[in-house]
Amino acid sequence: MSTPRITLNDSTSIPQYGLGVWQVPAAETERVVADALELGYRHVDTAQMYGNEEGVGAAIAGSGLAREDLYVTTKLNNNNHEKAAARESLKVSLDKLGLEKVDLFLIHWPLPTQYGGDFVSTWEALVELRAEGLATSVGVSNFQPDHLDRIVAATGVVPAVNQVEVHPYFGNEAVREATTRHGAHVQAWSPLGQGGGELTDPVVTGVADAHGKTPAQVLLRWALDRGDIVFPKSLRKERLAENLDVFDFALSADEIAALAALDKGEAGRQGPNPEVFDWIPR
Repeated sequence: MSTPRITLNDSTSIPQYGLGVWQVPAAETERVVADALELGYRHVDTAQMYGNEEGVGAAIAGSGLAREDLYVTTKLNNNNHEKAAARESLKVSLDKLGLEKVDLFLIHWPLPTQYGGDFVSTWEALVELRAEGLATSVGVSNFQPDHLDRIVAATGVVPAVNQVEVHPYFGNEAVREATTRHGAHVQAWSPLGQGGGELTDPVVTGVADAHGKTPAQVLLRWALDRGDIVFPKSLRKERLAENLDVFDFALSADEIAALAALDKGEAGRQGPNPEVFDWIPR
């Protein structure tokens, strides 16, 4: 089974659906990714911060799949924002993944209160790494509208994607609009809401019943129908299969709007606020 692909602003394409491995224990990552690849997943989203790149690499190596059939994303850890550290850390990631290049490399967090607020230099480092051929595409994660404005104004280079928290309880519309305005594509992390109640919300369950689908499948379909790239995670093969079974139905415009109307603004945010998040691993 092939999933739809999105053409990015650098003329490369990315599968719209993939597997995320945030909070997948390192000891279980190889099995989880191998299960996903067997089911038909071809896009894996990991990060230096997750500590499981080696498991991703082992699963890829054992899959028998051609490199060109896979799309691999990793992200810069918060302690590697300086240019030299960014370059060295990507080389370490490539070694762990067993790859010569990643398809997409992201700044994981802008950290506006760290490094003197200079995430522009970090973005310049990623642009240089793309030019060196260590990453096919580069982008950002958790960047707010003013962060995007700054890096684009300073470098003239628009990120391929901005990976941000998006789900019905937290539509993050201002960030989605700014991302789209710049010509970058939205990747929605936490599309199922991290257990924030969406899976049992009557609006969601009502739409699920109407389509004979699960609430999780409806939330994923909502993101896909709005054009976002998603990569839910699960440790269970049967749930991985369920999550992938979202390409035989579509939501109506009214259903998409009804789910969007569940937006709670900041009260619906599940993850850290990127304007103040400043954690650096030591």
